[in-house]
Formats: sequence, C-alpha cells, structure tokens
Amino acid sequence: MGLRCSEFPGRYERHLLRKRNNPLFPEAERTPTPEQLESAQKLDHEEIVAFIPRFRELVLRAATLQANEGSEVILALKQELDRCYEECCGLADEQQETKQAIRRLLAPIMAAVRKGAQDDPLALAELEQEEAARSAHFALCEQQLVADLLSPDSPIQPAELAATLLSASAEEVAAVVEILARDQLTELCRQGSQLLADCGAATPHTATERLQQLTAALQRLL
Repeated sequence: MGLRCSEFPGRYERHLLRKRNNPLFPEAERTPTPEQLESAQKLDHEEIVAFIPRFRELVLRAATLQANEGSEVILALKQELDRCYEECCGLADEQQETKQAIRRLLAPIMAAVRKGAQDDPLALAELEQEEAARSAHFALCEQQLVADLLSPDSPIQPAELAATLLSASAEEVAAVVEILARDQLTELCRQGSQLLADCGAATPHTATERLQQLTAALQRLL
C-alpha cells in the first residue's frame, strides 16, 4: 500500500517523510508505514486543533484593546502574536491567510507602542531595531525547518539534526544557520562529516553540498 501524503504536511509528517529512503538516517527509519504516516498526520492535526482557539482568543484580545490600554498589556499581546506567527509557520495545511491576519493584528499594536514612545528618541530607535529583527525572524520562519526546530515540541531530535540539515534545501540550511550558535555549528559539521563517511558511495550529492554550506558558514564565524 502506498503512502497517502498530505498536500501541505505538518512538522511531524514532514520529518517522517524526510527519512524516507534517506541513507543519512538509520535504516530502520527509512521505510515509513501507512500507520506511522497516519499517526504523524494525526499529531499535525492535533496541533492545528490546539492552535485555533488560542489564535481566536488573541484576535478577541486585540479587537477589544482600549485606547488607554496599559503598555504591559499591549507588549504582552505583541509577544504572544509573535510566538503565534512562529508556530503558525510550522503547521499543516495552507496557513497564508492566518499569517497575514497576525501581521494585520500586529500593525495597530506596534502603532500604539510607537505612539507611547514618541517623545523618547532612544525608545523609538530601539523599536525600529526590534521591528527589523521581527521582520527578519518572520522571514526565517517562512522556512518551515526553522519553525520546526524552534517548536518546543519539535519532532527533530538533537541527534537527527545533522542528517536533517544534510537532507534540506540550500535555502533551509541558510535560514537555520542564522539561529545556530558557533559551537552548535561546529558540532554539526563534525557529525555531518561522519555521516557522509558512514554513507560512503550511498551519500546523496546534495548532502555533500549542504555540508560544504555548513562548513562555509562556520568559517565565517571563526
């Protein structure tokens, strides 16, 4: 029986399929069964089911903000919307409308924050830096591998990260590198070299390219 994969898989299904016929992962994990796929799809569906009421609650809170709302309330809501966007990027199904909705909710909140800091040049400058950092972070999260790795419930185990990166696209690796510390990158390069040595002739050509990409990123940090 063939696998009935989703058109827009979530993080659990993505990771299961990442291992399929992939010599970088243990042989026992390279042939996912229909039952394993169904289990992964169920977990992805449960994530969406849990996300929807939390997102609706944030929408309601944003819609009922008072004109004189305290800064603590506004900043707390902003932080929750930021986390919501990050989570949304890793969910199954097409989430573009939800992400656009979060951006629309953030716009008046940021306007309110700027209004509160309008008489403080230093605070305004810090807000500009924060908004630039948010924009850059959101762009990174558009690479689903980044969103998956940032999730507290990521299905990607630490021991699988090297194989995962060597199986990823160049764009995904470039994004993930941005969230890694130098010591993490050093260890991933070491593990990646060992993986390719273990695979020998079975090493995918793209895996060699990804290791070169990781090594070049590490060199830039040294």
